[in-house]
Amino acid sequence: MSEKKIKIDLDNDSTKPFISKITPKESSRCYLGNGVKFKGEIIDADEVTVEGDVNVKMDANKLTIERSGKLKGRISANTVEVKGIIKGTLKVSDTLTIHDLGNVSGKIEYDNLEIILGGQISGDIKSMDKIKKIY
Repeated sequence: MSEKKIKIDLDNDSTKPFISKITPKESSRCYLGNGVKFKGEIIDADEVTVEGDVNVKMDANKLTIERSGKLKGRISANTVEVKGIIKGTLKVSDTLTIHDLGNVSGKIEYDNLEIILGGQISGDIKSMDKIKKIY
C-alpha cells in the first residue's frame, strides 16, 4: 500500500486566539407585580419575585415575597425571603428568611432559618438537619 501525503496550508488567522461567540445563559426571572393574580406552575426559575396574589406550584432558586405579596401552594427553593405571606408546603434547601412583617405557615422544611423580630412562622416546622438520616 502506498501512503498519500496531504499538505494543509493554514491561513494567517489560525494563530489568533479562538473567541467563542456563545452567549452565556441569562438567568430566568419571574416577576408577579402588585395587583396581579396568578394560578399555575412555575418551573426552573432562577429568581421569582411576588408582589401580587399567587396560588402556585413552584420550583425556583431564589424566591422573594415582597410586603404586598401573598403566596399559597407548594414551593421548593434554595433561598426564600418573606416580607409578605406564604401559606402551604415550603421546602427550602438553604436559607429561609422571615422579615419583620413576614408570615409563613403550613408544612415547612428548611436548612437554615432566620427570623427578624416581628416575623412569624407556624405549622409543621422541621429543620432538614433533624430529618437527615444518620449512618
